[in-house]
This record gives sequence, structure tokens and C-alpha cells, in this order.
Amino acid sequence: MTEADPLPRAASRIVLLDPDDRVLLFRLVDVPTGRWWWFTPGGGLDPGETHEAAALRELVEEVGLSAVTLGPCIWTREHVFPAPDGNWYRQRERYFLAHVPPFEVSTAGHQGYEVEALAEHRWWSAAEIQAAATETFAPRRLGALLERLLREGPPPAPIDAGR
Repeated sequence: MTEADPLPRAASRIVLLDPDDRVLLFRLVDVPTGRWWWFTPGGGLDPGETHEAAALRELVEEVGLSAVTLGPCIWTREHVFPAPDGNWYRQRERYFLAHVPPFEVSTAGHQGYEVEALAEHRWWSAAEIQAAATETFAPRRLGALLERLLREGPPPAPIDAGR
């Protein structure tokens, strides 16, 4: 598919907060272009999988956590992107909130392309995200969204997170 006619793809992402209200983010590097950005754990749904089940599976695969209680869906996001398989996708994401105790992130479950593309991970505070002028985040207004979430709590209905 092309950018003008992207394939639909559903995805789940997790706003994983530690006891200090920091969010876990991965830095993805697009190897062919050298572009990079920070984003929350998560990924596409498998056939027949619910968003919640996908979020829990992705936490096991991407960070090594299996005993997580998901909170509500707090944000949604839609964007179009090219994938390593040569196709373009229109991804519709749902972001779920989860609070976790301190733990050591395990990337042992990363798939081949993730091992190459996911350059690093770290915990970020909302203030650090807002102050990181040279960094790129997905969604782009992640710092403001996180600040609002921490100040007001989960919204009564998911908020459109924008691009």
C-alpha cells in the first residue's frame, strides 16, 4: 500500500507510570533514515485480539512485565507511517494507563526488527519531556498530556492525543 492508500492497523499502547510518576519510553531509530523518536510501549493487535489483551501481551514482550493491571483507555491517536515491510499503515492507537512498582526492564522478548530499531529506553517525568527541546515524542504533545493526566487523573472519556 501507499501513503495515499494506507493499510488499516489497530494498536495498543501503555502509559506505564512508576511510583515517581515517570513514564517509560523507548527510543526508536528508523535505521534507513536515521530519524528517531520516543514512544510508549505497545504495538499492533494480533488477529482476534482485543486492545486490552494486546496491551498486556506487549508489556510481556517489550518490558518483561506479566502481572499488570490495566487502567482505563485515556488517549487515542491516529497516524500514517511507512513500515519496514514497504507498506504504509494508518494506525489507530488506544493508550491505556498502568501504574507499576519499580522493576528492571527486560527487552529479552523483543522481535528481530525491535532489537535493531529500539535503541534505548528510559523513565521520563512530564517536566523532562516538556524541557527536552531537541527530542521528538509520539504523540508530539506527550509532555502536556502527561502533565494533565497527573494533575487531573484519567479523563472520563479518551482524549485525542493528536499526532
